[in-house]
Amino acid sequence: MKKTIINHYLLDFRDFPRLEDKSQNIAQAFACAFNKMNRNFNLLYFSNSLRSQNYFKRPLVFLGVLLLSFISTSIFAQFTISGTVSENGNSETMIGANVLLKGTSIGNVTNADGFYRFKVEKGGSYTLTVSYVGYKTIEKQLDLKSDLTIDFALEADVKMLDSYKVYGTKLYPVTKTSVDKADLEKVNLGQDLPILLNFTPSIVTTSDAGAGIGYTGFRIRGSDPQRINVTVNGIPMNDSESHGVFWVNMPDFASSVESITIQRGVGTSTNGAAAFGASVDLTTKSPSDEAFVEYNGSYGSFNTWKNSVQFGTGKINDKLSITGRLSKLTTDGFIDNAFVDLKSFYLSGEYESKVGTFTANIFSGKEITFQAWNGVSQDQIDAGNRTFNELAGYDNETDNYQQDHYQLLYNKQLNPNWKVNGAFHYTKGRGYFEQYKSDRDFSDYGLENPNLTDSDGNPISETDVIVRRWLDNDFYGVVGSVNYNKDKLDVVLGGGLNKYEGAHFGEVIWAEYSPTNSIRNRYYENDADKTDWNIYGKATYELTEGLFSFLDLQVRQIEYDFIGSFDFGSNDIRQLPRTDKLTFFNPKAGLKYYKGNHEFYGSYAIANKEPNRDDYVSSSQNSIPEHETLRNLELGWIVRFDNSMVGVNIYHMDYDNQLILTGAINDVGAGIRQNIAESYRLGIELQAEVQLTNEIKWQGNATFSENKIKNYSEFLTVYDDAFNDLGLSEIKYDETDIAFSPSVIIGNQLTFSLAEGLEAGLMMKHVGKQYLDNTKSEDRKIDSYSTLDFRCAYTFSKGMFKNVTFSLLANNILSYEYSSNGYTYGWLNQQTPQDVIGRTSVNYYYPQAGANVLFAMKLRI
Repeated sequence: MKKTIINHYLLDFRDFPRLEDKSQNIAQAFACAFNKMNRNFNLLYFSNSLRSQNYFKRPLVFLGVLLLSFISTSIFAQFTISGTVSENGNSETMIGANVLLKGTSIGNVTNADGFYRFKVEKGGSYTLTVSYVGYKTIEKQLDLKSDLTIDFALEADVKMLDSYKVYGTKLYPVTKTSVDKADLEKVNLGQDLPILLNFTPSIVTTSDAGAGIGYTGFRIRGSDPQRINVTVNGIPMNDSESHGVFWVNMPDFASSVESITIQRGVGTSTNGAAAFGASVDLTTKSPSDEAFVEYNGSYGSFNTWKNSVQFGTGKINDKLSITGRLSKLTTDGFIDNAFVDLKSFYLSGEYESKVGTFTANIFSGKEITFQAWNGVSQDQIDAGNRTFNELAGYDNETDNYQQDHYQLLYNKQLNPNWKVNGAFHYTKGRGYFEQYKSDRDFSDYGLENPNLTDSDGNPISETDVIVRRWLDNDFYGVVGSVNYNKDKLDVVLGGGLNKYEGAHFGEVIWAEYSPTNSIRNRYYENDADKTDWNIYGKATYELTEGLFSFLDLQVRQIEYDFIGSFDFGSNDIRQLPRTDKLTFFNPKAGLKYYKGNHEFYGSYAIANKEPNRDDYVSSSQNSIPEHETLRNLELGWIVRFDNSMVGVNIYHMDYDNQLILTGAINDVGAGIRQNIAESYRLGIELQAEVQLTNEIKWQGNATFSENKIKNYSEFLTVYDDAFNDLGLSEIKYDETDIAFSPSVIIGNQLTFSLAEGLEAGLMMKHVGKQYLDNTKSEDRKIDSYSTLDFRCAYTFSKGMFKNVTFSLLANNILSYEYSSNGYTYGWLNQQTPQDVIGRTSVNYYYPQAGANVLFAMKLRI
């Protein structure tokens, strides 16, 4: 039985001996397919907007021609390094072990036989590293003068092997991408974690303040953040009520991350019980075995500063090790007044004993941000005011929040076949955002009418107010699993129980006319309670040589209730009692097959997801929103040769009652959603990478998709000439595009190893046109856009410093003006029984910064 743990999404396989000029053949096949899709999707110039940008078009066309020229040319190498990787003590070969020449991008991963092979253009002295999650890394010095065959036997690292994250990503037929700490460090100069993932497949990132720091987020295959399940060490991070992850509450968290696994489509139960449209699983760094102190500092555009200090004690008495980080980030932001002030820390301690390994993690983030969630109106952008912030009239329109996380993880290898793990967690969140509101009724804020008159003697019936809207919540629970692995069978049984208790309330801290009311008068209170539990069983079984079956069965139950009043803004405060109890059965099954240098997989999964708080709040008293159901089919193929790889994945995501963004937002910037009876996402994802020379590597990905609603009804309020509300009017559409779902997403990275310790990279991103609502109207859309980024880093050792790195990250170097997100709302001016005329629409966008730079320095002792 071969060792079957896989920790990468790309596998390396032995070449077929009968194939000649393999790299050329597969590269030409991919280039042909890519060129055909260029014709079909008109990708040469991407969009009309790019055709008019001559300064931008030529570099992109040149870069595309250059890359395709490289790909369609045979890659010649002078020396070949090959061998096998097995597990020390039992000679089981290991699939997916990383074999890499240190300090370069040259290397490969082992295939189904534990075999690796790659080519090197020129001889010399190299350090060969062999690594595998859960095993100790091996380094071997090479003096490369001829072809080499080297076999390795890896020794299990009990600390890593027992970690919560090792289980669950073995031979599952899922579509995934892995990002390790080395990839993160290359671009982690202060921007939020979503921005660092910008060049992974099918992802679109955005930033409210326009510079990648503060309120940031991403969509995957068009799925909004409420459907992207996020875990840290297997512990859920999504807010129980909004379902999103507010990365602004986790500043500089990427500096404490060991690896990230992104599963597209329905995720496995190990990646979170609520995994729906996609899942992102973060594994934090384990404490270092060696003592160290490290400083990271950055400075750049918009007066952006990052200062971070990390330390590690190393092993104390061969049992205890502690690692910590303290960070502070500030920026003025690209949008006017959109300043950000962030503080965070991370502390991890690990203790090894005979009864198991205990890990305690504490991390916290505190943020103060000036609100930029209103965006910039189309009129302001057309007038050239891309940085305009309409909230800047009041100088304390800020968001203030702190979130503290506590994790206690336990892991134990009971015997060669059994492992157990469990984790207790607790999260404390509290904070408020402050708003200025004008011309509000006294009664809506619990204020007594002062019975005053204005200068003309008219009664004063409205007042300006400043309010703070608070959230004070506790989230706690336990997750765990038992793993059995013997011969051809691998089984995981697990589950979790989580509890959320949240208090929502609003305070009036100032009123223009309020002589008889006390400060901090509470004008609404709303307590929420949510219980979420799940159990699951997963198994993989080797049916025959290289063919693995997979089954994942999960039961999940949610009980959610809240009672009280809620502030909708615009003099609209309602009493909202709500209770809902839902039970879901989420099955997943599939196959994975290895043949030579090919990997094939297919899976079918059904997932269900409950509405979020805003869905319930925005519904009427007699209409509770429906839960949504997703049926997800994934079919994939990956083929690898010595220095190249091509992967293709086809997906179909078919929904019942999908909660789709309408294009409008509420008064705190959250998207408003509605149930749609039938909708789907159908797409193809392409990935490729080529080691062009010892010094140059190209990586690319492209997604082409259809995202459709079969029948859509839009409801608009109708007003007469005096702006009196005449009720709602329904407009029907037979088939239309889902909002915020571009049909084309492309990413390219070209990496250059310029000299020892010096690396540079060019990164291109293209995102196709997106519609702001579900009507497919050209008047309500986000134009397609393309960006070109540049990065470089120089690393060396000097004196007492084990590592010194100077880095530069230049974003959007051609200063292309674009927006990555937006919203819209509208109404009808009048209605007759025969016709609907006079539609008015107002569009808002989130412009992103032009050319901007970040400089960084890292010192490690």
